[in-house]
Amino acid sequence: MTHAHARRRDRTSDQNRAAGRVVELTPLADDGDHWAATVTSPAFKGLSRVRQHQLVQSAFGARLGTELHALALTTVTP
Repeated sequence: MTHAHARRRDRTSDQNRAAGRVVELTPLADDGDHWAATVTSPAFKGLSRVRQHQLVQSAFGARLGTELHALALTTVTP
């Protein structure tokens, strides 16, 4: 495990936290474009894992696959 793992970032606004949505990003490398994300949202309830991932990926838009080269994604329903 590299030192990059120690720099986990909670990217959750107060409004999202109040709604039960939490996003944590952890760099997987020191290059700025390889990340692990854990996204918690009540909106995932009843959705397949594939659909949950599609929702998160759509939020990144064109950045996913370009400036954000790799994303290891974990989705959680509270």
